[in-house]
Amino acid sequence: MLSLEEAQAALLAMAGPLPAETVAVEAALGRWLATPLIARRTQPAADLSAMDGYAVRGDDLVGPWRVVGESAAGHPYPGLVAQGEAVRIATGALIPAGADAVIIQENCARNSDHLRTTEGPAVPGRHIRRVGLDFRAGDAVLAAGARVGPAQLALALSAGAAEVAVARRPRVMVVEGGDELAAPGEDVPAHRIPASNGAMVAAMIAGLAVVERRGPVADRVESLAEALDAANADVVVTSGGASVGDHDLVQPALALLGAEVAFWKVAIRPGKPLLVARRGGQIILGLPGNPVSSLVTAHLFLLPLLRRMAGATACLPAPVFARMDGALPAGGARREFRRAVWDGARVRDGSLHDSGALASLAVCNAFIDRPVGANRAEVDDMVPIFPLEWPGVA
Repeated sequence: MLSLEEAQAALLAMAGPLPAETVAVEAALGRWLATPLIARRTQPAADLSAMDGYAVRGDDLVGPWRVVGESAAGHPYPGLVAQGEAVRIATGALIPAGADAVIIQENCARNSDHLRTTEGPAVPGRHIRRVGLDFRAGDAVLAAGARVGPAQLALALSAGAAEVAVARRPRVMVVEGGDELAAPGEDVPAHRIPASNGAMVAAMIAGLAVVERRGPVADRVESLAEALDAANADVVVTSGGASVGDHDLVQPALALLGAEVAFWKVAIRPGKPLLVARRGGQIILGLPGNPVSSLVTAHLFLLPLLRRMAGATACLPAPVFARMDGALPAGGARREFRRAVWDGARVRDGSLHDSGALASLAVCNAFIDRPVGANRAEVDDMVPIFPLEWPGVA
């Protein structure tokens, strides 16, 4: 079996960013830039006041002064500040021609148009945002591979961009198979269960990809092969049937289609039977059928793959450390990801670790990463965890 890191590296090596497309800046939220964002303008484009107060000349810093006008944001003072003159100025307003200092209003005393300072001489250049302080035209303000969040969106607009180039969103088909699965609304006798893995996986990746679902597909090799063959997608995800039992049909269906298995089985728990294959330019991920195993492998493999295809440079989930609110047993022969509840500081191990138990999964928001042979963890020990956060869920 491959280790987690070996399997992740092998999967990511199979893919690269998808071709770029140009979208409006606001439509790029949550996506990754395909090319550097070059500023089309300088910010600030002129010297601006950083405070409310009065603008005066740099060679006339003692006063008193006569107030001759006002410079407001969007409404600059049109004249030249002469010796002995001051201009009332607002935060963000242009520094008038001839002025080179701002005296904040708290340090001034004004009587009609007569102004004097109450805190000594003004300081040249004080409280002024100089032209180009933020960026200049021609600067690369965002690198290729940067994700567009709210701050990056604002930066792009401030830099004069109306559109940006981002990697195309991956197309994903989620195929759910098994005679035991009942579609929503169907009767569910004791020998069947409602289909839920496909919806769960689709929800996990909704913010990263264009997702379609198919199934439940009957437990016949031909039916599964037909469903896989019909997938017009960059990535096909199957749920269940990736092992080698009599009713595990993913590998036979892939063989029927001429797909090449890249690797099968990863030394993790849950999630050992993960399968990765390629068919032409299409990547197929065979996730285990147990819900927790599906979620763990989708978090550790499917999400990183989609991030890479969407243009991200940092694709893998990043662990954080949390303090144990309880004890953990020693690690076993496989690396284990234990469902847990994390409050931002302390983490509590889940009460039930059966890989088919959804109720205990639904109340958890993290996985504790337990290395092979890890020592028993006690209360207040620091342990690595993976917070569970989904791109398409606020």
